[in-house]
Amino acid sequence: MPLLARMLLSPLFIDIRAGAVSRLGALLSDRRISADGHVAVAVGPGQGESVVEAIRPSLGNADIFTVRGGSLEAAGDLQSELRGKNYDALVGIGGGRTLDVAKYAATRLALPMVAVATNLAHDGIASPVSSLLHEGGKGSFGVGLPMAVVVDLDFVRTSPPRMVRSGIGDVVSNLTAVEDWRLAADERGEPIDGLAETFARTAAESVLHRTDGVESDYFLTALAQALVLSGIAMAAAGSSRPASGGDHEIMHAIDALFPGTANHGELAGVGALFSAYLRGDERLATLIGSCLHRHGLPRVPADIGLTVGQFADAVVFAPQTRPDRYTILEHLALTPAVVLERVTDYADVFRA
Repeated sequence: MPLLARMLLSPLFIDIRAGAVSRLGALLSDRRISADGHVAVAVGPGQGESVVEAIRPSLGNADIFTVRGGSLEAAGDLQSELRGKNYDALVGIGGGRTLDVAKYAATRLALPMVAVATNLAHDGIASPVSSLLHEGGKGSFGVGLPMAVVVDLDFVRTSPPRMVRSGIGDVVSNLTAVEDWRLAADERGEPIDGLAETFARTAAESVLHRTDGVESDYFLTALAQALVLSGIAMAAAGSSRPASGGDHEIMHAIDALFPGTANHGELAGVGALFSAYLRGDERLATLIGSCLHRHGLPRVPADIGLTVGQFADAVVFAPQTRPDRYTILEHLALTPAVVLERVTDYADVFRA
């Protein structure tokens, strides 16, 4: 008998709305996640702590652990603190760094994980990947998907607007990521998962043409859903392929060569715009450029504090960040001199 369906990993519960954290206590008492509500809560400094204070009475006998930073060491420390204490689940409350640390620790301890996001900076909310700092730089580690995802728009609205807008850059970069995936299929026979591609494209398209912005709850809901869908796309593919191409190689290269210039989503957006320009796709480059400009996101090297030469250096270095990945950068294999010419032209075209 032919197989007519396949199993797809995804969160069991997704709640995106104003006031969503008010139902966290009820969620944690759901026996599909916790047998008796004995959970650990990993919270990041700042807004994560504010969320905990607001919902502390509903957390029952939960134990609170503060996460400092987004490093592999921090994840290991959290794992050590939780080991042997018979928790039913781990709740991560905070931004991307805190959630990545919590996802890593929960996976290593085989605990269900609940992600409570306080901003929409990137697609790590529901992805099977944790990006963590270590002695060699920043690495991507495979982890389990959160069993539940909660995004309270009341807390998202109080996040720095820059941290909310940057998620737009990350989700829009799906468009160049899937183009790179198709390029790898054509040139190297790399298999494409059509369902993962569909999720990734749909997520990007859901925000690409919108004319409202982060001041609107309708937009915030669409952005949060898009970021969750990107995470599910990666789960369907079994890798970050549908959401990470040459765009993210450039992002990782900038992080390695010029740390602290901009955040994940901002760099992903710039990388996507340059990737679209480099492949000669004028329509896609115009759509991405217009979207980034409309939301006040960086588009050219100067917007993230880099010179044209520094950005060109990052583009040359980018393929080394993911040696296993084939993108427009590997396909063209441009010399440093030609890269500098292309970056100069790109910066002239999209300079505000």
